[in-house]
This record gives sequence, structure tokens and C-alpha cells, in this order.
Amino acid sequence: MNSTPTIEELAGAAPCLPTSGRLTGRVCWVNGGTSGIGRATALRMAAEGAAAVVVTGRREALGQALADEIHERGAEALFVAADATREDDVAAALQQALARFGRLDAVFNNAGCQERRRPLAEQGDEVYAQVFDTNVRALFHAMRHAIAAMLTSGGGTIVNNTSVSGIRNPNPGLSLYSASKAAANSLTRSAAMEYAPAGIRINAIAPGRVLTDMMLSSGIADMRSVAAGLPLRRMGHPEEVAAAVIWLMSDEASYVVGHVLAADGGFLAG
Repeated sequence: MNSTPTIEELAGAAPCLPTSGRLTGRVCWVNGGTSGIGRATALRMAAEGAAAVVVTGRREALGQALADEIHERGAEALFVAADATREDDVAAALQQALARFGRLDAVFNNAGCQERRRPLAEQGDEVYAQVFDTNVRALFHAMRHAIAAMLTSGGGTIVNNTSVSGIRNPNPGLSLYSASKAAANSLTRSAAMEYAPAGIRINAIAPGRVLTDMMLSSGIADMRSVAAGLPLRRMGHPEEVAAAVIWLMSDEASYVVGHVLAADGGFLAG
């Protein structure tokens, strides 16, 4: 079978996941949210009762369309065009959100990138800089500004999107990506220890094989075999990861701090 696989072949039917008002009344921010897991999480925030959802990203048309969908789901919505790797952009976007909504309760740091799949010795300094600027330095900047805002309002919760590649996954051809995600996991755990006493819970979600633009452009030749090799025999949907993110942000996870939660269909257990 050489045809391009369908979403249903790789991940099964789209899930119908119940909501229960887990984020009622909260002001949320998705940093890097115009597609994939970020988009799914922004919509899920609105469905879970968020008062407002702020989305930042570089693709303005997609961001404005997403803001309209968020509003249709009952939450106030604000899209701010921003490049996650530019600290001035991130700081200005957050200040705009604070000026409009007055506080910040929950943050999902979703911006990320990976290199073109090739051996380490063939990667250049420019690629290294791009991957680590996006996956580590930009995450540091976003966390720093979000934490400062939360300290003034008595606490909050942050979830960082990392990867199973940063936990236990030799990933030939993606050495820089894997190393950057391991750094992001470590940054998450360290910051969680520092700010838990101030009422700020920080955790990470580590997706496995999930049908996103990044996965589909990752250079994997046989997606069907990858899906069939997972314990669930399928890849994940962005909405399934979003549901786990919302749980980490919710009061149901009030005693979960510094944890990297794998949403991977059993990949790490295998």
C-alpha cells in the first residue's frame, strides 16, 4: 500500500471527549497556538469554561480565525501576532493580555520546532541555534514573563509542551531536537521546585506520535508502520493531548508539580 495514509488509518476516528468546566473563569494563554496541539488546547480551554483565551503565534490569519472559534465557544478571545523566539514580542503580547483581562491564570507553552532529519555531523550551527532558540531559550523567556505575572496575582499553572524524545527515545537524525526537549523537561522540573511555594504549579506534557504538522513533515517514510508499532496501534489526535494539558492545569491535578506527563499511546512503556 503506497498511497498517502488517511488520518483515520493513522489515528482512528476523531475522539469525542467530554468537558466538565475544569477551567471555569480562568484567563489562559497559549503561546504558539495557531495549529496542531496548540490550537486544540486553545479550543479546549474555551470548552472547559475559560473566561478568556489569549493566543500568540506568527500566522495571523490562522490566529484570527482561531480567536473567532474560541469566541463561538463562549470565551473572550485575543490573538496577538508574535514570534515566540523574540522576547520583546512575547513580553508585549503578555502585557496586552494583562491590560485587557487583568491577570493570568494558566499558560500552555507550545512553540517548538525540529531540524531536518539528518546525522548530527551534518547539522550546522544555524540549525542548532534555531532549534535551541525555539525549544529552550524562547521557553525560558515565556516562563519568566508568565511567572512574573502570576506572582503578582497569587499563583497559577504552567504546562510546557516537550516530547517523549526528551525522556527516553534515541531519535536518529533528530539529535538536536531530542537534546532541546530534554533541556525543556529539566527547565520545567527546576522551575516547578522554585515556584511551587508561591502557588505556581509547573508541569510538562510530552507527546509521542501525534498527528501534527511537525509529525507529518518529520521525514518518516512509513507512517502506517509507525502507527501500527505503538501499543494502541494508532497515533494520537491533538485533541487527546489537549485534554491531558487541561487536566494538568485543573484543580484535579492540584498536587501534581514538576511532572512530565507522557501522552504517547504507550510508547515509553514499550
